[in-house]
Amino acid sequence: MATSSQESLLERAYTDAVGHVDDADEPRARILDAAHEQFCRMGIQRSTMEDVARRAGVSRITVYRRFSTKDALVEQVVLREYRRYFDRFLIDIQQAETVADRVVLGFVSSLRAIQRNPLIGGMIAAEPDLLVSSMINDGGRTVATVRQFVAGQLRHEQRAGNVSDDLDVDMVAEMMVRVSASFLAIPSHLIDLDDDERLAAVARRFLVPMLESPHADRR
Repeated sequence: MATSSQESLLERAYTDAVGHVDDADEPRARILDAAHEQFCRMGIQRSTMEDVARRAGVSRITVYRRFSTKDALVEQVVLREYRRYFDRFLIDIQQAETVADRVVLGFVSSLRAIQRNPLIGGMIAAEPDLLVSSMINDGGRTVATVRQFVAGQLRHEQRAGNVSDDLDVDMVAEMMVRVSASFLAIPSHLIDLDDDERLAAVARRFLVPMLESPHADRR
């Protein structure tokens, strides 16, 4: 699946989520809903534009008017799922009272959202090499996009006085994202991604200490 521009799907989803972009075109949204259901049930490779049209209750011509190719349709379905991932992350972390709790909840939430997403999680399970390949061969854009998102959240914490002003939020965000990405890309024989309590313990032990000021007293 190739994107229609050099901007990655995650970059576009991040921009849309921050800008609160949503689909106002009802027929287009209905086709995307039908495509999502079709892809989750039958898989992307086994699904056709005709299948999507039938499930959406529209003609094949209507689908092609809005999505010129199957690749374009798949791209938009995945883009919407990524956008919902960012939206869900922001909602989930609002439940936490402290910055440490938000880091823990954000880590668990992000892994759960992707791993248990019927479309993206299914793609990872069926074609795990696709995830690794996309992260390695996109020039680091996928990691950079999520890092930008996490760094933005950490800057909010800085402005609120919850973390030190001298914390290198970009570097901390980079390390947090790479830890999360490694769990998705490389199966662990030690940590079960379905065990939220275990994931929370990992985050509290290894990620929360990253929030400490580099000049903190370590006596």
